[in-house]
Amino acid sequence: MTTITDLRHAIIQPPGWAPPKGYANGVLASGQQLFVGGQIGWNAQCQFESDDLVLQVRQALRNCLDVVEAAGGQAHHITRMTWYLVDKKTYVARLKEIGAAYREVMGRHFPAMTAVQVVSLVEDRALVEIEVTAVLP
Repeated sequence: MTTITDLRHAIIQPPGWAPPKGYANGVLASGQQLFVGGQIGWNAQCQFESDDLVLQVRQALRNCLDVVEAAGGQAHHITRMTWYLVDKKTYVARLKEIGAAYREVMGRHFPAMTAVQVVSLVEDRALVEIEVTAVLP
């Protein structure tokens, strides 16, 4: 099954698969590709305002979206996200709060996503790093 989300993006869902929750299994898009380097939960001055995972997720998402918007895009142009987390257990335990923070920044747009646990990130205080790919018309 393919669901068209706009003229240049389609969500791809294989027939018979259970629907994903909070992400897409595939996104088909055409246009200019924007690759956003990994963004962490610090502000525009490279300062952490919190050591809380949910607040860092919100800030990292905001940072990603700021880059997309600087290129002329919007949240719905993001086709892929990769999340790097230093603590899977905390992520899973706080998933409901993380989902609320996600929707606050990104709305109800759910691109293809991958989340992995890593040993650490380059910035010691960083709890999450998110990189995105966007396709702009």
